[in-house]
Amino acid sequence: MKVNDIFSYAFGAIRLRKLRAGLTTLGVVIGIAAIVALLSISQGLQDTITGQLQTGFATDTLIVSPGGGFIMGPSTGADFNLLVNYTQIIDEIENVEMSVAVIRKACYIKSDETEFMLTILGVDFAKYADIYSSTFVAENGEIPLNPENEIAVVGKRISEPWQNETLLYNVDGTIEIIWTNTTTWPLTNETYTGQVAAVLKEIGGFGIGPSDNSVYIPISQAQNFFGTDECDTIIVQLENDDEATIESVSEAIEEAFSGQVSVISSTAVLSTISSVFSTMELFLAGIAGISLLVAGIGIMNIMIVSLMERTREIGILKALGMRSRTVLLIFLSEAVIVGLMGAVIGIASGWVLANAVAAVLSGGGPPGIGQGTHAATGGGIAITPVLTPAVFLGALTFGVILSVIFALYPAWRASKLKPVEALRYE
Repeated sequence: MKVNDIFSYAFGAIRLRKLRAGLTTLGVVIGIAAIVALLSISQGLQDTITGQLQTGFATDTLIVSPGGGFIMGPSTGADFNLLVNYTQIIDEIENVEMSVAVIRKACYIKSDETEFMLTILGVDFAKYADIYSSTFVAENGEIPLNPENEIAVVGKRISEPWQNETLLYNVDGTIEIIWTNTTTWPLTNETYTGQVAAVLKEIGGFGIGPSDNSVYIPISQAQNFFGTDECDTIIVQLENDDEATIESVSEAIEEAFSGQVSVISSTAVLSTISSVFSTMELFLAGIAGISLLVAGIGIMNIMIVSLMERTREIGILKALGMRSRTVLLIFLSEAVIVGLMGAVIGIASGWVLANAVAAVLSGGGPPGIGQGTHAATGGGIAITPVLTPAVFLGALTFGVILSVIFALYPAWRASKLKPVEALRYE
């Protein structure tokens, strides 16, 4: 019997049992859709986060923090504190171009319409603009390189929080920053009223480097306002981004501070993120694979029932001369067809589901700004699901192979039926 005849016969058998075949296929569809949706969203999320981190992400920089390691907020609980003037020590190290201290505090900004919480960063504008030359750039106004007065540079989302061209802060306007001083008792609120010198271009990234959701003030003003010379991190720009340079400077900085600081390179942060996402993808694929195993058991169960119903049919075919191998191939062909249809429909369904979920996750809207106190955390992450060729081909192959594997036993039983016994079967 020719291959096309075998598949034609198998397809005809499926058409005669549409409901049962549909339910069998549905199990494969659900499993494949789950795998495709989870992996597509995971890959899209990874690409989004990596892309945003790489926005203005200087690969020739190091981040120096107290011994507890690099953190995105003020350091706590460390016995060793970084000081602003420690940049002078770092600048003397070979292969270091420059370094800039960053004082980071959580504060409130207040206007006639609202008040909300955000991060205030005290930096040396000239050095910070040199290190992050592609992101710390003014869209309106001009970033002063040697400011002496109380001024501020605001991120795009702070200036235009509702993203509807309604400006909360603009150049030459004033911004009122309120910081709760917890080093005194009773607690007191300190106020910094600065003139907005510039509004940054929209960056779109988050994490290390400039942000759309931050306000920047001169480092000298930050020291006076917060009453401290301690800084949270020191950004170090190297002469190049060679791996050897990164390693040698990292070791030199740790040695200069007797191992009481942690030094992390920007490339190491990206590498860690990629590793985490790879592990997460394997975990998600394993969870989704469980549903496919359940679907496979369903395929085996339904094909065994089908075998019992078609015992006389098989007996007639074998009595007419059909070989056992042909019977085996017919049943396996049915499994291939079911697996292929389930995989194709599952991939399409998973892709639709991934886009629907991504649309929900991306619909975070503007920062929480309104009446009362809110956190300016920014909107949802714009995720674009990514269906890679590996996921597409893997899901297609996996669906077919799983169907065939679970159909092997019923197909083998069908091929071993003896014609006389099959014809007697009631």
